[in-house]
Amino acid sequence: MWKEENNKLTQTFEFKDFTEAFAFMTRVAFLAEAHGHHPNWSNVYNKVQIELTTHDQGNTITEKDRKLAKAIEGLD
Repeated sequence: MWKEENNKLTQTFEFKDFTEAFAFMTRVAFLAEAHGHHPNWSNVYNKVQIELTTHDQGNTITEKDRKLAKAIEGLD
């Protein structure tokens, strides 16, 4: 479930291992490119933390963030 914190949508995804986490990041990368909207994210072993905010709208949550978040949810 995405949380709204500090003008960002955030979520941490947990996987079985690093390979699954990296594969998820690869799928998200293709989605982000298709949406023309790219996340701030980090990966440590089996966890991927994603933050979505729209930089060109003053670092706030916009419909672009919500659409990408929903698309990412569809990957699980």
